[in-house]
Amino acid sequence: MIWSVSWRNIWRNRTRSLVIITAIALGVFAGVYTIAFMLGWVNQRIESVINTEISHIQVHQAQYLETYEVHDFIPDVKSLQNEILKNPEVKAVSSRVIATCMIASAETGAGVQLVGIDPENEKQVTNLYTKVVDGAYFKGVKSNPIVIGEKLAQKLKVKVRSKIVVTITEMDGTITGGAFRVAGIYKTANTAYDEMKAFVKVDDLRNLLKINERAGHEIAILLHENNMEDPVLNKLKSSYPELQILKWTEILPDMKMMTESMNLMMYIFVGIILLALGFGIVNTMLMVILERVKELGMLMAVGMNKVRVFSMIVLETVFLSLTGGIVGIVLALILTALTARTGLNLSMWAEGLNSLGYDAIIYPAIGFKDVIVVSILVVLTGILSAIYPARKAIHLNPAEALRIDM
Repeated sequence: MIWSVSWRNIWRNRTRSLVIITAIALGVFAGVYTIAFMLGWVNQRIESVINTEISHIQVHQAQYLETYEVHDFIPDVKSLQNEILKNPEVKAVSSRVIATCMIASAETGAGVQLVGIDPENEKQVTNLYTKVVDGAYFKGVKSNPIVIGEKLAQKLKVKVRSKIVVTITEMDGTITGGAFRVAGIYKTANTAYDEMKAFVKVDDLRNLLKINERAGHEIAILLHENNMEDPVLNKLKSSYPELQILKWTEILPDMKMMTESMNLMMYIFVGIILLALGFGIVNTMLMVILERVKELGMLMAVGMNKVRVFSMIVLETVFLSLTGGIVGIVLALILTALTARTGLNLSMWAEGLNSLGYDAIIYPAIGFKDVIVVSILVVLTGILSAIYPARKAIHLNPAEALRIDM
């Protein structure tokens, strides 16, 4: 009975109830959609790091990431690659030869990291081949093809089929050079990556460095699923203790920190919205109690105990919060579903976003867990907001309340 009475009570003043429900709905809508936007933003960056730049796990010689010296290589990457592929969690593996070099066109030069890859094998690990915006992925050039980033191409003032010269240090310390021709130009969401990474065929780079045909500096490992890095990492570390095996969050610790801080920021933002809504609910319920002093006094005079009065006020507040919360969540989910298809175009800030590694088109996304968390927070806000008005109600003196002329 107390439930039905509480529900009817909130519609006694329909206008006031609709105003507070609308305020709650708008606040929850803003909070949920902001979470979806920020989650989509972060998830896109993580997907870019994993599928374009780093992969889930990388393997190097113990000191390689400190020195980046060409002689700090893994002696037999092909055998190691085959052993790693035996893990059921591993989807694909690609080995690379890497060298820091100077790259020059007829106009100017720049320092880059030259990465030697097997083009077909690399397709299984990274989506670089899908990022080519001009030319082709190692096609259209007979010998020594190179694929460079759009930012680097602009810096060197070159285009497809332009000739560029690479100056590099061989294994024995001798400085040598080689000519390459641009086969393709790629563009990712990270302009720093585009400017610093150039890709050639692994055999071409091995010949230039005079390095063993089975040697390599890096093995990139792509897993079937995200969040499976730790068990695979532990297994590989126990099998190859002499190698440095790191997951992507260890290679880019700032990404892990950014993800954690973004999650914290999301819930701080939602907390601020709910706090503001809480004050609005408290104010509304105090007005309700002020208008119903005589009625509440009569209910207590005829025998309704304080617990039931308290429960009635709390339920009225929770019903208001839940109604507004459900409307807000549904509206936010509808908008999230729509913009997840089309994306939010932030191209006016593309240069700044790309410099930080973020795409200019954001696809909002939200998980079931986040919706449940927001729903629980809305209910808690309603309950907490009801405590003060409900306490005021149960402390009314029935005799005095009945004498009040409303």
